[in-house]
Amino acid sequence: MSTPARPAPARPAPARGPMGGGRGPMAGMMPGGKAQDFGPSAKRLLGTLRPDAAKLVAVLVLGILSVALSVAGPKILGEGTNIIFAGFVSLQVPAGATKQQIIDQLVASGNQQQADMLSAMSFTPGAGIDMDALRTVILLVLAVYLFAALFGWLQARLLNGIVQRAMNRLRVQVEDKIHRLPLSYFDRVQRGELLSRVTNDVDNIGQTMQQTLAQVVMSLLTVIGVLVMMFVISPLLAVIALVTIPLTIVITALVAKRSQKLFIAQWAATGVLNARVEETFSGHTVVKVFGHQKEVETDFAAENEAVYRASFGAQFLSGIIMPAMMFIGNLVYVAIAVVGGLQVAAGLMSIGDVQAFIQYSRQFTQPLSQLGSMANLLQSGVASAERVFELLDEDEQTPDADPARTVPEEAAELAFREVAFGYAPDKPLIDSLSLEAAPGSTIAIVGPTGAGKTTLVNLIMRFYDVDAGVISLGGLDTRSMTRADLRSRTGMVLQDTWLFSGTIRENIAYGRPGASEEEIVRAATAAYVDRFVHALPDGYDTVLDDEATNLSVGERQLVTIARAFLADPRILILDEATSSVDTRTELLIQRAMSRLRKERTSFVIAHRLSTIRDADLILVMEHGDIVEQGTHEELLAAHGAYRRLYDAQFDAPMDESADPASRGAGGVSTRV
Repeated sequence: MSTPARPAPARPAPARGPMGGGRGPMAGMMPGGKAQDFGPSAKRLLGTLRPDAAKLVAVLVLGILSVALSVAGPKILGEGTNIIFAGFVSLQVPAGATKQQIIDQLVASGNQQQADMLSAMSFTPGAGIDMDALRTVILLVLAVYLFAALFGWLQARLLNGIVQRAMNRLRVQVEDKIHRLPLSYFDRVQRGELLSRVTNDVDNIGQTMQQTLAQVVMSLLTVIGVLVMMFVISPLLAVIALVTIPLTIVITALVAKRSQKLFIAQWAATGVLNARVEETFSGHTVVKVFGHQKEVETDFAAENEAVYRASFGAQFLSGIIMPAMMFIGNLVYVAIAVVGGLQVAAGLMSIGDVQAFIQYSRQFTQPLSQLGSMANLLQSGVASAERVFELLDEDEQTPDADPARTVPEEAAELAFREVAFGYAPDKPLIDSLSLEAAPGSTIAIVGPTGAGKTTLVNLIMRFYDVDAGVISLGGLDTRSMTRADLRSRTGMVLQDTWLFSGTIRENIAYGRPGASEEEIVRAATAAYVDRFVHALPDGYDTVLDDEATNLSVGERQLVTIARAFLADPRILILDEATSSVDTRTELLIQRAMSRLRKERTSFVIAHRLSTIRDADLILVMEHGDIVEQGTHEELLAAHGAYRRLYDAQFDAPMDESADPASRGAGGVSTRV
C-alpha cells in the first residue's frame, strides 16, 4: 500500500455527496424559471401518442362520423319545421285553390312580402300538416342523433385508452430516467420537487390530455362541419358567423401569452411547496425539539401564498376567455336572427333553414368557446409537460462499458491508484490517493467530518466516477465493469436505515431475492434480529409501516444488517452501521461481523474508535488525504492525528475553562 507523501492542502469548502452528511433533501436547486416555448412542448407532448397512431386515425374517423351526423341533425329538423309551418299556413288559406293562385291574389292585393314568403314554401292549401312526412323526419332525426352519440361514445372510449397508455409509457420513461440519473442529480435537486414532477405534473398531463384531446378534435370537426352547412344554407349568414373566428384567435392569443407564464410559475411553486411539506413532515420531530414551528409556518405560508397568487392569476386570466367568447357568440346570434328574419320575409330562405342556421350558429360558437376555455387546461398541462421533459432531458450517468468485463466471483482485492475526485470541478476533495485492500482484510476509515470518508464509499460503489486515477477490483478497472455487476458484489449498511413498507421477512430478503426461509432466519439470527422478532405479534410476518415506526431505531438497524448478512457479498461496507444500537448489542454485532468479514474485503467507516480496534488497517483521513495508516496500536504509538482523535474521545473531555496552553493539539483539553 502506498500513500502520497505531501503536506495536506488547505481544506476546500466541502461539497459532499448525498451520504456525506452536509446536504439535506431541501438543499437543492429551485425550479427553473425559464420555460420552453408552448409550441415545441405541445408538439413533443403529442408525440407521446405516436405509438397509437393507427388508433388515433380510428378516433378521427369516429369523430368525423359523429360530427357529420350531429351536423346533419339541425338541417333535418329544419325540414320538420318547414312541414309544420307549411301545414299551419295551408290551414289559413281556402282549400281548393292552388299555391300559385294564392300568391297571385296576395300580389294583386299589394302584399308582396307575404307573397314572397309563401313562394319559398311548399304547401297545399287546406291540407294541414303532413303527419306521415313529419313522422319520417322525427324518426330520421332520432336515428341520426342516436348513431352520433354511439360514435361519440366509441371515440371517447378509444381515446381514453390511448391517453392512459401514453401516460403509462411516460411514467415508465420517468422511472427509467430516474434510474439512469447520476447520484449528483439527487444531490442537488429537492426531493419534494422531484416527487412533484413525477406525481403531480404527470397526473396533470394525463388529466389535461384526457379532457382536451377529445374536445379539441370534436370542436375542430364541428366548426368545419357546421361552417360547410352554413355556407350551403346561406353564404351571407355564414360570413356574419365567421366574424367570431378572428376575434376568438386574437382574444385567446392575448390571454394565453400572459397566462402561460403564470401556469409555469404555479407548477414550479407547487413543487417548492411540496418540497417544504415533505421536508417538514420527515423532520417534524426536529422541528418540534428546536421550537421552529413558527418559522416553518411562516415559510409555509409564504410558499403557499406564492402558489395561490400564481394559480389565481393563471386561472383568472384564462377564465376570461369563456365569457368573452359567449359575449361574441350572443352578438352573432342576434345578428343572424335579425338578418335571417329579413331573409325569410323576403322569400330568400325558409323558416326551417333559419331555425337550422340559428342552431348551427350555436354549434359554431360553442366549440369556439370550448377551444378558448380549454386554453387554460392546455397551458397548465403543457407547463407540467415542460417540467417533466426537463427531467427527461437531464444528463445521465456515463453508460456502462460495452462490452463489459467481469472478474471471478471470489475476487475481493480492491485498490486505489492515484485517485483524484471532487464533487465540483473547481473544488477538488481527493487528490492522488492510493491504497490497497487485500482479500479478507478489514480497512477502517476514520477522520473528522468532511474528511472524505464517505466519499471513498461513493467511489467504490461508482455512485460517482473518479476524475483521475483508477479503482480496481481483482486487478480490473471498475469502470470497465457494469455498475450492476460491481454492486452485486457489494453489501452496504448505512447509518441511516432504509426499510420499505412490508414484512420483516421481506425486508431481510431484499438483500437476496429468492432466499430460502432457513437462510433468512440464519441471517436474522446472526444479526440478532431473531432475538427480538419473536416478541412481536406476528414475528417475521410483522408488517412495517412506511417509516418502520413500529420498530426502534436500533431494531431497524439490525434488520438492515441482517439484509447485508443474507446478501453474502465479497465487499462489505459499513458506514457507522452500529451507531444506533446499545453497547452490548454492538459488541455482539461486532463479533458477528468478524465472522461475516472472513475472506471478504471490508471497509468500516467509524467515529467510535472502540469499534475498529481489531481492524487490519486503519486509515486516518483529513481533507481528502490519508495522513496516517497502521494498526490501532501503531497509530496510538505514533502520537499523531489518530492519537489526537483517540484522546479526544476517551481521555480528554472538553474543558472550556482550561487554559489554552494546557490543551492538546486541535484545542482539546488534555486534562482529565
